[in-house]
Amino acid sequence: MAGLSSFTTAQIAVIGTQTIADLTTSEILLLRTDQISALRTDHIQALRTDHIVALTTTQIAALETGDLNAMTSSQIQALTTTQLQALTTAQIAAMETSDLQSLTTAQMRGLTTTQLAALTTTQLQAIETADIAALTTAQIPGLTTAEIVALTTLQIQALTTAQIQALTTA
Repeated sequence: MAGLSSFTTAQIAVIGTQTIADLTTSEILLLRTDQISALRTDHIQALRTDHIVALTTTQIAALETGDLNAMTSSQIQALTTTQLQALTTAQIAAMETSDLQSLTTAQMRGLTTTQLAALTTTQLQAIETADIAALTTAQIPGLTTAEIVALTTLQIQALTTAQIQALTTA
């Protein structure tokens, strides 16, 4: 779509979902952060996984929390580790438990300690045991005391000795 980067946010907001789905990855890259923020949730759901992969970290950080939650599990799984690391703590804290359950083990291993600390206890408990077990000993200290206390029995049982030794209560 020629001239997409010159569209106002109001114009972006009224584009049809099929038009969004038909954009090329090159066109997705042209979207400014204010245009990304103007996308409706049905626009986000219309993005193909190759669109998701093409988003820059700046574009990812511009996603509204509702838009992030509107992503399908396939879209969530398409996020690269670098893209996930670009999510703000507010975005992480607003993620639905089903979205966190969609994360792959590799994606979980890519979360920063700050992002892990931003998770609510409910979010942490919803993360699959295998994903908790995949956290590195460098990530484990990012868990807050409340998060450590909230770990389920199965999650704790899945931790290695090295991971347990990395737990701290600050």
